[in-house]
This record gives sequence, structure tokens and C-alpha cells, in this order.
Amino acid sequence: MIEEALVSRVLGAALRTGGEFAEVFAEDKRSSSAHLDDGKIEELGSGRDRGAGIRVVVGDTTGFAHTADLSEPGLLAAAEAAAAAARGGGGGVRSVALTRQNAPRPYEVQVQPGDVPKATKVELLHRADEVARAQGGAIRQVSASYADSRRRILVANSEGLLAEDDQVRTLFVIGCVAVGDTGMQTGRESVGRTIGFELFDTYEVDELARRAAGRALTKLAARPAPSGALPVVIGKGGGGVMFHEACGHGLEADHIQKNVSVFAGRVGQQVASPLVTLVDDGTVATEWGTFAIDDEGTPAARNVLIQDGVLTDYMWDRLRARKEKRPLSGNGRRQSYQHLPMVRMTNTYLLNGTSTADEIVADTPNGVYVAHLGGGQVNPATGDFVFGMTEAYLIEDGKITEPLREGNLIGNGPKVLEMIDAVADDFEMGPPGTCGKDGQGVPVGDGVPTLRVTSLTIGGTAA
Repeated sequence: MIEEALVSRVLGAALRTGGEFAEVFAEDKRSSSAHLDDGKIEELGSGRDRGAGIRVVVGDTTGFAHTADLSEPGLLAAAEAAAAAARGGGGGVRSVALTRQNAPRPYEVQVQPGDVPKATKVELLHRADEVARAQGGAIRQVSASYADSRRRILVANSEGLLAEDDQVRTLFVIGCVAVGDTGMQTGRESVGRTIGFELFDTYEVDELARRAAGRALTKLAARPAPSGALPVVIGKGGGGVMFHEACGHGLEADHIQKNVSVFAGRVGQQVASPLVTLVDDGTVATEWGTFAIDDEGTPAARNVLIQDGVLTDYMWDRLRARKEKRPLSGNGRRQSYQHLPMVRMTNTYLLNGTSTADEIVADTPNGVYVAHLGGGQVNPATGDFVFGMTEAYLIEDGKITEPLREGNLIGNGPKVLEMIDAVADDFEMGPPGTCGKDGQGVPVGDGVPTLRVTSLTIGGTAA
């Protein structure tokens, strides 16, 4: 996107007035999307965002400027603006010698989505609509969305780093509404991977549509969720979002340094059940949060955060790791060239245990089985959370029985970690997600094996 010699000159300009650290982040992102609702294509679009963000650091002050002009005058102007914001005055010339660093790509794209005709993408939506409606007359509404993106980035900094990545992601989502005596019930299914259009060689749209419709139809016979504290079994894959939100954010180094996390100052301490090993890993095959380098040029890495219940480390971005003299963990991420990087998760998951899912359910006389969690809210300073249960069932006499209407799971992240008393050997990643933090969204993945929490508060409507 930018010639190496020009990048070097821009970094030199950023350092000219006394900057201690300078960085150029260039991005060229192309995307396309289509949305179907009520049998009709409502949206069909494509776009391109291209530009660069320049960061200059002096002491604890960061100056940042971004521009869509990738010419030499445009980049130099942005560099000077960022430097002025960091510290005015000074003079002289500083040069930066760059060394290209190559990080292995986790996956080689087979079919670039940009090479696939729009008509082929639209046909997927119509096919999903047709199959979902065929599952039963109670299916009254179907919506489906397709999206893809190709994001090429270049990162260079005054420490001599020069690195590039080419990230391709493809996503498909279908939602269904069923109507019956209990009112309207919904079902949703999504799949997204850091791969090209070959996604649909592995995942069939027909099967995704059947699952979404089946979930909505099953919930038509659902009973109200119980209220109060009960044992909760969380199914494989679908419960990962709870650990992402309730525990993962509290392990991000910016929250630690601001002392707004319950995990601050607890490295080396037992913070969870010995059955819990929590990992954040940007290298996981083709998962949604996977990449070759983060948005600061650091190669993706596998970071064990909690090992056998003991807190081992936090997630770091470049500046905080530099300040604390910690190894880089590959967790510096940003939404686009218009944003500063911050500490973010990638793919966050719990490792397998030794039980089986059947054993865990059979050993739970009464409780709730949660197959899928929806959105929620969490306070990273306290760990308190509320999550919606989008698919849940009653456990009676050690068996999964009746489906439950949507309710809430209420608890505290650190306490949940301590109250996990069984973990199965059936690990699975959950659906793709977008993690929001300080106004920025980035793609993330999460996953869990089946596990049991001895007590969580269910916010249901049953007496």
C-alpha cells in the first residue's frame, strides 16, 4: 500500500520534534454485504475504506492523526499533526531503518469473496429463506444476511518493525420467527470464519436454516424459565460469550493498569476452580478472531491467562507491555485506521476437562441446561453480569427435559470461575462475535466445553 522508503520518511517526520515512539498503520479494506427480509433483498452493498493512522508517543502522551490521503504530502501532514499533538517544538532529523518481519498466515484463502458474483451470494439468502419456511407453517418471518471483507494492513514503527497482513472473513446469519399459542419465538444461527467463499464448502446454508427454524419452533412449546439460584450446565460452544465478557475483559492490561478490574494484582493467585484453564489465542486455525499479526504488527500468539485456576498473566498491547517490561501478547487491536489500538481479546476459550457431557447432566438432579447465550452486560470493575438465554432447557432427575422461554443468567464472573465443578471433553468454538469496547468493534471468537456452575441466578418468569 505504501512504499517502504516513504514509510521510513513518515516515521522520521513523526520523530523530528522529539517523539519517543512513532507508528504508521495503513489499511485497505473492501467489503460487501446483502440482507434478505420477508423474502426480499432489502440491502445489497459494497464499500472500500483506505487510509492511514499515525501515532506518536512522548512520555505518557499520545498524539494521533489519520488520513485517507496516502500520498507523501498527506502522510507527512498527518505525521506532523500527530507529533505536534504529542509534543510541540524541537527540530532536527531522525531516520528509521525498517526490517520486514513475516508472520505465518494461519490459512491460505481458496476463493476470494470479491471474485464471486453478487448473484451467487444473493442465491444463498433465497435458499436459506426457502428451507427455513419449509420447516413448518408456524415460521412466519425469516431474515438472512451475508457479508465478506478483505482487510489488508501494513504496520511500521520507529523500532524498525515492518509487517503486513491480508485478512479475509466471510459471514452468514439467519434468523427465524415462529408464531404459536405462546406468542412469537425466535431462532438464530450464524457461521463466520477467517476464510474466503469456501466457507460454504464446509457449512451448508440448508442446515443452518433448518437449525434456526427448528430452534424457533421448539421454543413454541417452551415453559416459563424458573426463578432463583440453580445449578446451571452450559453447553459446548454456546456459552463462551459469558467468559469473554465476564472474565476476559477483566484480564485486559488497560483495565489492570487503571485498577478497574477485579483481577488487578492477582497474578499467581488462585482465581478459579482448578478445572479452569482459560486461553486467548489469535492463531486458532480459521476462527473469527484469528490473524497473522495484530494491529500493532505483533504476531498472533497463544496466551494462557489462567492455568489450573491460577492467574498467570494478562493480555497486553505494545505500549503497556513496553511500560511494564512485559512480553508482547498480540492483543493490540483497532477497528480501523481511524482508531488508536487498545488491548482486545482474539479467540478466548476454556480448555477441555475429563468428564463427558452426559455424565455432567446425569449428575445434576435439577437445574437448567443452557445451549446458547445471547447478548449481555458486564461491569469489569466488579465482574457482575447479566446474559440472555436464547436456548435453554430444564434438567430434571439428571435428564434434559422441557425447553424454556428466554430468561436471564445473573452472576459474577470471578465467582462463576470458582464455582465450576465439572468440565467435559467436548470443546467447541461458538458463533462469531463482534466485541465492543470504547466505541470500537473487532471480530472475536469464544468457546467452551460443556461445564457446570454450582449456582447461578435465573431471571425467569415462573412462580
